[in-house]
Amino acid sequence: MKKYKSIIKYPLLLAVIFLVASCGEKQDQNVSKPLYELTPNFRIPKFDSDNAYKQVKAQVDFGPRNPGSRGHYEELLYLERELKKYADTVQVQEFNYSGYDNEQLKLTNVIAKYNPSAKNRIILCAHWDTRPRSDQDPDKSKRNLPILGANDGASGVGVLLEIARVLKNQKVNYGIDLVFFDGEDYGKEKDLDNYFLGSKYYSANYKNPNLPAFGILLDLVGDKDASFTEEGYSLNYARDVVNMVWGIASQINANMFKPKEGPTISDDHLPMNQAGLKTIDIIDAELVGAETPVKRRKYWHTQGDTMENIGKNALQQVGDVITHLIYTLKFNS
Repeated sequence: MKKYKSIIKYPLLLAVIFLVASCGEKQDQNVSKPLYELTPNFRIPKFDSDNAYKQVKAQVDFGPRNPGSRGHYEELLYLERELKKYADTVQVQEFNYSGYDNEQLKLTNVIAKYNPSAKNRIILCAHWDTRPRSDQDPDKSKRNLPILGANDGASGVGVLLEIARVLKNQKVNYGIDLVFFDGEDYGKEKDLDNYFLGSKYYSANYKNPNLPAFGILLDLVGDKDASFTEEGYSLNYARDVVNMVWGIASQINANMFKPKEGPTISDDHLPMNQAGLKTIDIIDAELVGAETPVKRRKYWHTQGDTMENIGKNALQQVGDVITHLIYTLKFNS
């Protein structure tokens, strides 16, 4: 992913009312109810950050998961195996890509569906590949080495795999697609054409005539001192969804979610939005470009992206926000 400073300035957000999120309104002005809303639910299942942490570690134990590596192959098998335990259907979306120096990449998006025939749907997504080079490493001799990607890759996947387990145990009456993108981090610095390969392919080949109500992307969500500001493109494309998610975070005291505008980040949600799949990004934006003032956190695209930086509290807060959203979301048609 790539960071940009916002050009468009957004006004300060008003306080979000938790019980009703007036978002996703139908275009038919005669319809009084919104497409969906949040309603009270006293049976919110438990998101287990211990399980999410184990899922992050299991991925890191495969080593780097850059396309073509042994770890990439092993993680693909692992994702399919884990998701088949929990989801109604699991699909693999295979595609080839011609990379740098005529490198032929075999890439695979993995899609786990709950209630696959339901008209009303949401998408939860993350990328599962890791970067094939450590181009930001302070040690120049290591810049051609692939990264372990404990946070940049494994953290978002770890949260979604735990969400997959939760959904198996307590079902919802609408559709949810968990989408795991490949090839997000292949591109060289500043070469956005070779980033986001999986989300570009998924978006271009989305076949369901009923678009999802919205999507949520998770990226860099596991750092011990994570800070999730409201990402700029998310505000531009889906301000109502940002309001809803950060409103839930405020309601449940998930204090790593900061109710203020952050920078714009080019990430997997950008091709999604450009294709009409309304998606926001929950991302620890300070890590991108190593702009954080905290020395420990300057490990983006380096050999330092390891398990030592992962905190269960961050995984818990992100997981709690997503779980509360899932189980308070009600579609009105």
